[in-house]
Amino acid sequence: MEVRIRLQKAGKPASKRYNYRIVAISRAAARQGRNLATIGYYDPAKKPATLSVDHTKLQTWLDKGARMTDTVKSLVKKDKKKV
Repeated sequence: MEVRIRLQKAGKPASKRYNYRIVAISRAAARQGRNLATIGYYDPAKKPATLSVDHTKLQTWLDKGARMTDTVKSLVKKDKKKV
């Protein structure tokens, strides 16, 4: 089973103000499918945008062979620059 670390849409569809969870999920799972672990969240609607990543969980999944999507890579890079 190939695991990806990607964004999962959450929030309020009526107002179109979405926030996202950063999750570890099977590559074959649907976009809103069941995830294996929640690693963090990203809320672009707030000014400034809110980002939180649990780096220990992220590293654990990367050690297990999970791969990040390009979007998650760029978000994690921004989060590391803040620290």
